[in-house]
Amino acid sequence: MPQAPLDRPIAPPVGSPFDWIDSEARRRADAGLVRTLRPRPAVPDLLDLASNDYLGLTHHPDITAAAADAARRWGAGATGSRLVTGTTELHTELERELAAFCGFEAALVFSSGYAANLAALTALSARGSLIVSDAGNHASIVDGCRLSRAETAVVPHADPDAVDKTLGAHPGRRALAVTDSVFSVDGDAAPLAGLAAACRAHGAALVVDDAHGLGVLGEGGRGALHAAGLAGDPDVVATLTLSKSLGSQGGAVLGPARVIDHLVNAARTFIFDTGLAPAAAGAALASLRLLRGEPALAGRARAVAATLHARLTGAGLSAVRPDAAVVSVRAPSPEQAVRWAADCRAGGLAVGCFRPPSVPDGISRLRLTARADLSERQVDEAVATILRTAPVPVSRSAPGSRPPSGR
Repeated sequence: MPQAPLDRPIAPPVGSPFDWIDSEARRRADAGLVRTLRPRPAVPDLLDLASNDYLGLTHHPDITAAAADAARRWGAGATGSRLVTGTTELHTELERELAAFCGFEAALVFSSGYAANLAALTALSARGSLIVSDAGNHASIVDGCRLSRAETAVVPHADPDAVDKTLGAHPGRRALAVTDSVFSVDGDAAPLAGLAAACRAHGAALVVDDAHGLGVLGEGGRGALHAAGLAGDPDVVATLTLSKSLGSQGGAVLGPARVIDHLVNAARTFIFDTGLAPAAAGAALASLRLLRGEPALAGRARAVAATLHARLTGAGLSAVRPDAAVVSVRAPSPEQAVRWAADCRAGGLAVGCFRPPSVPDGISRLRLTARADLSERQVDEAVATILRTAPVPVSRSAPGSRPPSGR
């Protein structure tokens, strides 16, 4: 039997290199923070207030037909990086119409909104530059800041004065401020005019993730920057997703043409990623055209959100007043939030359940997303289910009924 070399010690037996995962799993379970995947059926069996399908376009026959047509014409996938084989005429058509609709000079489409945020923040900053980031920003913005190698200063939520002071403390540095337009946890809107003024006082750029604004805010759903009068300004860049109001998949960066040209040459999530699938590009383009032809959809989504908020708070629940289509309802604890969401599900209603560490303030919530295609009967059903399953005392005299001013 061969012997081990005398000068080579025999390593003692060790456990699996992933044994540490078990202790992490126990820690999550003890804290009530275990997450699980739950496949959904093709035909929804629940009333949906959990998705980000704000305009109800994901299953719209014109949109699904456009996706199928694009796949048949261009193939199932983009086949490669946008710089090699992944750019089709469909991609450039979508970029041209998206920029025009939102009021920007140019646009660049990515495989996801996450990739779009990483691209903007890493390509528009560098080691030695400064990024000023809102404390409530989405994880994709946080990761973009980390990957940028710039110095990142996190400032209090929705505070233009804090942005102004932070930029003023670093004179002469290349800098940008970044914020969500509508924050995904509570649905509150950023003070874009004040942020733009703070940036301009110090020669900094403003980058705004308009994922939850496109299709809901601005004239005909043109977005939060359009509503604020900032769309197309030479010092403003927008990022967004095609997976919410447009009911498809993918993301985009919009801004001055020279910024977009720079991203083509410098953004790693563009250069080294496979292009957006043609079916997703076709669906997003069809949704954009439908929204352009039906501008009232944006106002309808906001009206449904306002109705949900008024009726739930009128019954005694604590909820943040929505600035767009997200309604955040506070839960007493992570465990009760999970139980509340499960009880809603058992009652036929799908709602979002946000808990630490996904929320920056540590508060657990039910997150409701209004949709433009919800009927008054469906809103009634949703309100009744939430009130019936609430873990805190609510007014139950007439569950699901509208307040006198509800219409």
